[in-house]
Amino acid sequence: MIRGSIVALVTPFCRQSSKVDWEALKNLVDWHVSEGTNAIVAVGTTGESSTLNLAEHQKIIQFVVSASDGRIPIVAGTGANSTNEALELTAAAKDAGADACLLVTPYYNKPTQEGLYQHFRIIAESVDIKQILYNVPSRTACNIDVDTVLRLADLSRVVGIKEASGDMERAVNIIANRPRDFAVYSGDDPTARRLMSLGGDGNISVTANVVPKSMALMCDFALAGDENRAHEIDSSMRELHDTLFVESNPIPVKWVLSKMGMIENTLRLPLTCLSLEFHERVQLAMRRANITQKTST
Repeated sequence: MIRGSIVALVTPFCRQSSKVDWEALKNLVDWHVSEGTNAIVAVGTTGESSTLNLAEHQKIIQFVVSASDGRIPIVAGTGANSTNEALELTAAAKDAGADACLLVTPYYNKPTQEGLYQHFRIIAESVDIKQILYNVPSRTACNIDVDTVLRLADLSRVVGIKEASGDMERAVNIIANRPRDFAVYSGDDPTARRLMSLGGDGNISVTANVVPKSMALMCDFALAGDENRAHEIDSSMRELHDTLFVESNPIPVKWVLSKMGMIENTLRLPLTCLSLEFHERVQLAMRRANITQKTST
């Protein structure tokens, strides 16, 4: 079971061409290994998977697996609102050597609970790789009921869930009734520490993109039951948790990474760069989190 800080990694693009910046991506992987991140999610929501074509999606997974060189587990984002597409992406991730897959609920078409169960069941029975469910109803307009989660948890290849609803009562219900080897991860930075204190297994994090060492330490302390030190570190990131969502993710986090000199501040349409009105607020959060700015505003 993967535990601790799992970064939902951005996908860097070149400013002139909007093509994937492979050098920057390699540098990000190396940085997360050195900073103590416990695992990387490639091409999830934060990785702008919705603007990548199928070939790019598969190539990024292959590249991140290769760049990690076995030093850190790689979880591939392979969800889709078409079961056949999710199957293809999941099979490609297995072939690329990913350690697990993260499968978001089918978005937009709003399946029934039985439809959700059958969608994930078919993928789990078809592809021999560990699979993590991803529940983020604020983005997908689709919520997996707790009963459906527990039903899916009985499938041997379904090993966990990224719970990004922020609903602690729901998370506690899953934790209390899950099989012993089924992981529950936070997908909501502001409530991640609390979820881990209630028995959760880690945090699939946006904030970890910019303060990986702090997030890894916070998760270590939270999982060890050291509430005081976990709270202290989490408090130092609190403003980041909020400001990294002043506009749609990953707009703010890519802006911060560009100011750190890690990537170009480039997104693909329909996403646009951080609005000028938020620059000062995000820079203030950077200063309070002791993030060094290397490029001018």
